[in-house]
Amino acid sequence: MIGFLFNLLLALAWALLTNQFTALNVIFGFSLGYAVIWLIHRTVPALYTYPRRLPETISFALFFIWELLVANWKVAMDIVTRPWYMQPGVIAMPLAAKTDFEIALVANLISLTPGTLSMEVSEDKKTLFVHAMFLDDEQKLRAELSEIEQRILQVLR
Repeated sequence: MIGFLFNLLLALAWALLTNQFTALNVIFGFSLGYAVIWLIHRTVPALYTYPRRLPETISFALFFIWELLVANWKVAMDIVTRPWYMQPGVIAMPLAAKTDFEIALVANLISLTPGTLSMEVSEDKKTLFVHAMFLDDEQKLRAELSEIEQRILQVLR
């Protein structure tokens, strides 16, 4: 988080120095700031993981937006066409997330995806129970949800 704020400050400093507050100039300043941080990240402990995390965060955001679009399309097509193919059910998904924050974030991201809803976390915090609208292939659904979990954990850790 400190790396992102520092990068944002560098982008704003660039916009101030060039006296152009356009979106393109701020993006260029952000890119320039990222390059500067990448050059010094090994010497500043607070910035050590930032050059790796920013591309992973962008990659996760693009991945999750795609997943949202696909899930919305699937739910919408099932609603407007007949026959309906939904087969609702509940699965138990083993969690790789350890902390309460990680578990809450994974559960919320799963609930944000149309067609799935996080219901409960087991007492030992190792299993998440998920209600799915389309439960034709339990293993495939579990793999898709685990991919969301692995990608967000890659960003966080």
